[in-house]
Amino acid sequence: MSHEDRIRLPALRSKITTAEAAAEWIRDGMVVGMSGFTRAGDAKAVPLALAARARRAPMKITLMTGASLGGDVDRQLTEAGAISRRMPFQVDTVLRQAINRGEVMFIDHHLSETVEMLRTRQIPPIDIAIIEAVAITETGALVPSTSIGNSASFAILADKVIVEINTSQSTALEGLHDIFIPKHRPQREPMPLVAPHDRIGTSAIEIPPEKILGIVITDKADSTSTVLPADAETAAIAAHLVAFFEHEVAQGRLTERLLPLQAGIGTVANAVMSGLGAGPFEHLTMYSEVLQDSTFDLFDAGKLDFASGSSITLSPAKARQVFGDLARYKDRLVLRPQEVSNHPEIIRRLGIIALNTALEADIYGNVNSTHVLGTHMMNGIGGSGDFARNAYLSIFATKSVAKQGAVSSIVPMVSHVDHAPQDVDILVTEVGLADLRGLAPRERAAAIIANCAAEPYRAMLQDYYTRAVATCGGHTPHRLEEAFSWHVRYRDTGTMRAD
Repeated sequence: MSHEDRIRLPALRSKITTAEAAAEWIRDGMVVGMSGFTRAGDAKAVPLALAARARRAPMKITLMTGASLGGDVDRQLTEAGAISRRMPFQVDTVLRQAINRGEVMFIDHHLSETVEMLRTRQIPPIDIAIIEAVAITETGALVPSTSIGNSASFAILADKVIVEINTSQSTALEGLHDIFIPKHRPQREPMPLVAPHDRIGTSAIEIPPEKILGIVITDKADSTSTVLPADAETAAIAAHLVAFFEHEVAQGRLTERLLPLQAGIGTVANAVMSGLGAGPFEHLTMYSEVLQDSTFDLFDAGKLDFASGSSITLSPAKARQVFGDLARYKDRLVLRPQEVSNHPEIIRRLGIIALNTALEADIYGNVNSTHVLGTHMMNGIGGSGDFARNAYLSIFATKSVAKQGAVSSIVPMVSHVDHAPQDVDILVTEVGLADLRGLAPRERAAAIIANCAAEPYRAMLQDYYTRAVATCGGHTPHRLEEAFSWHVRYRDTGTMRAD
């Protein structure tokens, strides 16, 4: 088949090849950039062919992506021993285990920074980019599918490009994207984006056609979201935030439109965003990274006017609904490169309300988003740092306990710090909400213990804090000999409970 509707530049049709043949172009030691952002728009055939090849003839690559991949790509490449270095984000269990064994070197970037470091040659350049597209235009430009992530800059900066044309992705996606590439410093101009609906770039990734090594035809849908439905705890978190926003409106600090919303990936953030549909807010907008089920729930509820993101990652049922009727939403959506969706300048300019998830937080508002017991990587900081530092309101949400109550998410001192107290305005659990704006450390401790911790941990935290004030004092009282005792107790006994 010539696939004329998908490959519109005739000279490129002769470059159609197999995934196995394309994988042969990737050599040991290369740096490979793959499309994909939170399981959406990722290359699906060539990476698996590369894993099969690595099982036959051992080789290793440095793998860069936008964020997480779907289709077990990270798992298969890891099991084949094909990854030596990985950046900037991942969610795969097998890869995570290899990272924590020290077998794969994982570089945990803020998502806005990876291509900036590529562009300025602070990290090794990309040899080959593997990019999923729905089509190639008459000029050789690539039309992305359900994500952009870092795909545009990977394709522009790589020596060569392999394109996967995914016929399972509708050509109706064309026109959804807005691809803006910043100029090099110091001649860079401000990004001319002043509202979530603004379009400032092109609708396809413009590269010289001669960079395209080969084209692989695929027909495989994105992996769907693994986000779980809302439960009683996430519903309570949403209710606390709705009440908080209502108070902000009453105080004149926000209007019923709020400000553009960002929500990190995950069950808690998705459930909270869906919960806003029950509030008295109207004409909402989103300026986020991942557009999840909650985005389209809010559209369908008539609450959301426009959403800007870098990818669309949906549950199976929601994917069928949205992509089966994309025209219903298309003029209210835009997908951007992640260096634009996560750009600090834009986040600060638009006044984003940022909602992200914490693994744990401490009594002073430090937040750990990445490391279990301070040592073992979960997924990565993702975009939470981009938004937390620059948002109008930086909100972190978590359930107050985990592991059937054996772990408190509120601890005396976090075992790893991703977000300092200066970047945490609101901390919320199903127990309650602590507004930390304008508070000194001792005041923050009182608010967090009273409003966010569940029993018996609340009493344990109060006891720790009282003794820290009495015996150690200081601006931020701590008993250093006890600060990590909860983590040690969990490591040794399987519970943080003192009994």
